[in-house]
Amino acid sequence: MAWRGHLSRNLKELRVLFCQKSPASAQTREYVERNYKDLKTLNPKFPILIRECSQVQPQLWARYDKGVERGFNLEGLTEAQITKVLKELVEAGEALKA
Repeated sequence: MAWRGHLSRNLKELRVLFCQKSPASAQTREYVERNYKDLKTLNPKFPILIRECSQVQPQLWARYDKGVERGFNLEGLTEAQITKVLKELVEAGEALKA
């Protein structure tokens, strides 16, 4: 999973939004708990923002160069599916640079 080390090369910022208590955000909360440390270790200066808001749908937002942003709703996705979404966002950032 070499792409995990490319967050800072292909993105400007990553934001994860979820509710602290809702069942819809449970998988996203687990994903953050299991993967944040690894992602931050591989990208120490890269801003990974975790936003916990009451009653918000789980979302993943990536900000690229020139203010371009892309977001995905994570409701109902498993950890593997969330990983796939993040990988696609990183690869999209690489494509935007080309």
